[in-house]
Amino acid sequence: MNNPDEIIIRGKPPVTPPQGQTWRDMMDVAMRQGYLARNKGEVPIGAALFSQDGEILGTGSNSPVSDHDPSAHAEIKCLRSACNNLNNYRLPQGTILAVTLEPCIMCLGAIIHARVAGIIFGAPDPKAGAVVSNMEGTDLTFTNHKFWVLGGVRADECRTMLQSFFLQKRK
Repeated sequence: MNNPDEIIIRGKPPVTPPQGQTWRDMMDVAMRQGYLARNKGEVPIGAALFSQDGEILGTGSNSPVSDHDPSAHAEIKCLRSACNNLNNYRLPQGTILAVTLEPCIMCLGAIIHARVAGIIFGAPDPKAGAVVSNMEGTDLTFTNHKFWVLGGVRADECRTMLQSFFLQKRK
């Protein structure tokens, strides 16, 4: 991945987003969750899970510090929320996870086990991203579930949200 502002595609994302949504609208929901995390003093990462019909099934904001839980990433909390709402550990076909930052390897495992159909993310994560930046999470030969990826959706805004948080923390 050479240009951090490029649109990244892996697999075969749908040509159009779910009914009544745009990719930007879906990222808006995730970004609102990121701002909730920031307001709690957490790294501003947010996630939202959508059904193939565009319904929000769950949301999550980053909270490993306040929850004293290293697994309390936005994606994990979002998947937990959706699975609790649906009373099932596996998600319905066609679900799409929108997340402000490229998922890490822990979140990638949860995404695979929950059977998420596709991921849209904002900013790539050159340090810990496990979907496209440091490994090709969509091409793991040992997994029995594959998903598609559309990265770079509102990348500048997602990156700015993270950078401004860390600049403020360092003051």
